[in-house]
Amino acid sequence: MLLILILISSAAVVLETVDQYNEAYGSIFHAIELVSVTVFSIEYILRLWIAPLNPNYSKPLTGRIKYALSLMALVDLLAILPTFLPVFLPTDLRVLRFLRIFRLFRLLKMSRYVESLNTLHDVVRAKKEELAIITVVILMLLLFSSSLIYLVEYEAQPDKFSNIPAAMWWGIATLTTVGYGDIFPITPIGKILSGFIAFLGIGMFALPTGILASGFAEEIRKNRNKTKDCLCPHCGGDISLVLEDKQ
Repeated sequence: MLLILILISSAAVVLETVDQYNEAYGSIFHAIELVSVTVFSIEYILRLWIAPLNPNYSKPLTGRIKYALSLMALVDLLAILPTFLPVFLPTDLRVLRFLRIFRLFRLLKMSRYVESLNTLHDVVRAKKEELAIITVVILMLLLFSSSLIYLVEYEAQPDKFSNIPAAMWWGIATLTTVGYGDIFPITPIGKILSGFIAFLGIGMFALPTGILASGFAEEIRKNRNKTKDCLCPHCGGDISLVLEDKQ
């Protein structure tokens, strides 16, 4: 039920930004928000209250504080905080609009109820070193390519490639092969460099995909092996349940 409520409340946040929908169904969106905040607030308070039952947060006061600072507890807090802040603090329309969009943090709560999202978290954590190295390499390539295009194109287009930070926008669009077309080289050397950087970008951004794909395969294989280890080779029953009953 909580998963459905997360999806409905997130959809309401998106749809209420459409003026005609907000005018026609504003009261429904408000009711959905009221129900969502009530349920999520009760959930947050209950989780905070029973936190000492977990051995990691066993102390009544410091354990609850430690739990409140954990990642999932902060996600739970961010899911309800944007609704309560305007009540206690004066805010203008721009801040209010920002806080409304901030409610989409509720989608992060799905990781608690969807196993595949937990698998994704495990994969990213297992491959964090490889992903960090690839990120550093991509940033170095971005800086290097932006510096080169700045040197090549500055005299021809001083308004477009006025400095290296301005050239980085071209670097991002080229490396990701998006190619918005608002900034592009016009010199022959710049065009050759742009094509070369685009090919490098295709290869570089394919690496994280390969790392995550291999991580998913390893995680799925690991989960299957765990399942096989818990099955009886004769009857196919779950041995772990039998062991729990004996204990």
